[in-house]
Amino acid sequence: MSELRAESRRIIWKFDRQTLVIEPWGANSLRVRATCQPELKNSDWALLPPPSAEVEISQQPELLSLRNGNITATVNIRGQLAFYNQHGELLLEEYWRQRSTVGIGATEKSQDKYISALKLDARAFRPIPGGKYQLSVRFEARAEEKIYGMGQYQQECLDLKGCTLELAQRNSQASVPFMVSSLGYGLLWHNPAVGEVTFGKNGTRWQTEVTDQMDYWITAAGTPAEIVRQYGRATGTAPMMPAFATGFWQCKLRYRTQQEVLEVAREYRRRQLPLSVIVIDFFHWPNQGDWCFDTRDWPDPEAMVQELKEMGIETMVSVWPTVDSRSENYRRMKSKGLLVNSDRGVSVNLDFLGNTTFFDATHPAARDFVWQEVKRNYYDLGIRTFWLDEAEPEYRAYDFDNYRYHLGPVQEVGNIYPQLFARGFYEGLQQQGESEIVNLVRCAWAGSQRYGVLAWSGDVHSSFHALRNQFAAGLNMAMAGIPWWTTDIGGFQGGNVNDPAFHELLIRWFQWAVFCPVMRLHGYREPQIEPEENWRDGIAQCNSGSPNEVWSYGEQNYQLMQTCLLQRERLRPYIDQLMREAHEIGDPVMRPLFYHYPQQPESWQVEDQYLLGGDVLVAPVLHAGQREREVWLPAGENWIARNGERYPGGQRLTVAAPLSAIPVFLREGGQADILENH
Repeated sequence: MSELRAESRRIIWKFDRQTLVIEPWGANSLRVRATCQPELKNSDWALLPPPSAEVEISQQPELLSLRNGNITATVNIRGQLAFYNQHGELLLEEYWRQRSTVGIGATEKSQDKYISALKLDARAFRPIPGGKYQLSVRFEARAEEKIYGMGQYQQECLDLKGCTLELAQRNSQASVPFMVSSLGYGLLWHNPAVGEVTFGKNGTRWQTEVTDQMDYWITAAGTPAEIVRQYGRATGTAPMMPAFATGFWQCKLRYRTQQEVLEVAREYRRRQLPLSVIVIDFFHWPNQGDWCFDTRDWPDPEAMVQELKEMGIETMVSVWPTVDSRSENYRRMKSKGLLVNSDRGVSVNLDFLGNTTFFDATHPAARDFVWQEVKRNYYDLGIRTFWLDEAEPEYRAYDFDNYRYHLGPVQEVGNIYPQLFARGFYEGLQQQGESEIVNLVRCAWAGSQRYGVLAWSGDVHSSFHALRNQFAAGLNMAMAGIPWWTTDIGGFQGGNVNDPAFHELLIRWFQWAVFCPVMRLHGYREPQIEPEENWRDGIAQCNSGSPNEVWSYGEQNYQLMQTCLLQRERLRPYIDQLMREAHEIGDPVMRPLFYHYPQQPESWQVEDQYLLGGDVLVAPVLHAGQREREVWLPAGENWIARNGERYPGGQRLTVAAPLSAIPVFLREGGQADILENH
C-alpha cells in the first residue's frame, strides 16, 4: 500500500522506493520533488530560500490537496499529481496511462479517458549503473496551450509548442529551463542535468540523463507578467544595471594592441560619436590560462584604462576559462584538482590554438583561484567589467558523458557551469566593494540573472536567417528571466566589409539593436587579417578580422549608423527606467506583445514585433530587400509613428520600411521621447 499524508505544511506520498514531496515555495508557487534515494536533497541550484506562506491542506477520500494562494496541487493515493488555479481550472496534470486509476481532480469520471493498458508512469526513474537514474516526467498536452521562455535556441520559433529542445549548453545555445504557459502557469525545471524536453501535441516530456531526483517549481498567476515576476522573486532579479552599460559598445575580433584600442576610441571622440564601452577580445595574453596582458602588445594597460576612462569609456576585457598545458597555472591548478576532468582519453577539452582544459567553475576554490589572478592582472589596473567567453563551456566534442566537474558528472550537473562562472566574478567584484556589476557572458542558466549576467547569443552567422533566430532567442531569454541580453550586431561570422548585401544586413541589425537592452557592435569580419607573427614563444598567434567600426563601411552606411547612435542616446533614460523595473520587480526589457495585452488573442499570434518596455512597439525588418512590412497595433491604445502620425490600436496596417529606418510606434501617453519628427 502507498502512503499519503500531510506533514509540516507539505504533502508527502511514498510507495516502494519513491518519495514525492509537494511544498509551498514563495507566493502562489510550489516546489515538487521526488526521489528513489533514501533521502531527498535540498539542492539550491537556482531557487532562493522562500518566504513563509500560508497554505491550506484539505483531504478527500484517497486524495490530498495543498493550496498556496493562486495554485492548488492535488495528489491521490496512487501518487498522481495535478495543478489548478484559484478558480479551480486545470493548469497542468501528469500523464499516466495505467489499467485503472482514481480521479485526481474533483471527480473520478474526469479521469476515465486515461484508463489504459500501456502501463506508463508519469514519473519514471530508470536505474543506471552507479546508483543514479535516468528520469522521465510526462504531463498531459493541451491543444490550445502556447509556451515561451526556456532560454536561447537557434530557431525562429517564439511559441515553443511543438518543439523539442536539448537541455544542454552550447556555443549560441543557452538552456534556461523556465517556461511560461498561456494557460496561466510557469514551470522551472530545477535540475542542471543534460537532457531534453518535448512540448508535443500529444504530451510534454522532460528527460534527464543522470540524476538523483525530480525537482521542479511551479507558479500560477492571471497574467504572463505576474508569472515572470513571481519567478524573479523565487530565483532573484538582475542587479541595477550600471548607467554606462545602456550606451553603445564597440567590439571586434580583435584589437591586437593597446595603441589600436586607443586610436579607435580617440576616433570616436574626434567624430563626437557616443561610445560607452570598448571591448578587448581574446588572445591579448601570452598564453591561455595566464589571465594577463602580453606586455609586448600592451605595454602600459593601466595608462590605457585611465585614458579611456577620461574619455568616458569603460574598458572590458575577455576572460576565457581555457588553460593551456604549457601555462604555469596549468600545473598549479591540475595539482589542486581545479580543472575539468575527462573520464576517457586525454584531458584536453578544446584544441583551439593550443591544447587546453577548462577551469572547473563548479569548484569554489577554482573560482577563487581564477578571480585572484584576474584581480591582480586586470582589476588592479582599473578594469571593472569582464567578458566571460566560452562560458558553456564550448567543448571541442560535446561528449557530455566524458567530462566530470567538482559537483559531479557533466551529464548530471553540466548546465549550471555558466551560472557559477559568472558567480565567481560577481562575488569577487563584490568583495572589492563594487556594487555596479555587469559582465558579458556567453551562456546562462536559471539564476544567472542575479549575478550581473549580460548574456549574448554567441557566434551566430551573418545572415538574415540568423537575425530572425536572434529575434526569437532574445524574447524567449527575456521570458526565461534573463533581462540583460544582446547580440553581435551584424552577426559574428561571414560578413565581408566590402559586400553590399552584408551592408544591408548590418544596417537592419544595427537599427534593431537600438531597441535591445544592450547595443553592441561585434564580429569576425572578412577578409581576415593574418598576424604579424604566426608563432611567439612557440605559441600559435591568433588572426584578426577586418575593421568593424561604424565608419568602416562607407559614408552612406556611416550616416545611417550615426543616426542610430544618436537615437540610442535619446532612448537611454527610458532604457535605464526599464533596467530599474527589471531589478525591482523582474520585468524584462524586451517583451512579447502578450506581456501587456494577454486578453487580446492577436497578441499571442504576432511573432515578429515586440514591446520595449510598455511604451515602445518595435517592428524590425528581418528579410533582405524588404522596404515595407505589416504591423499590428494593440487595441485600447493610440500609437504614434516616427513621423508623428497617430493611429488607433486594434488594426493591422502596412507601413514603409526604407533602409533608413525600421517601423517604431510610441504608445500615446507613454514616457519614451524617441520619435524623429520629419
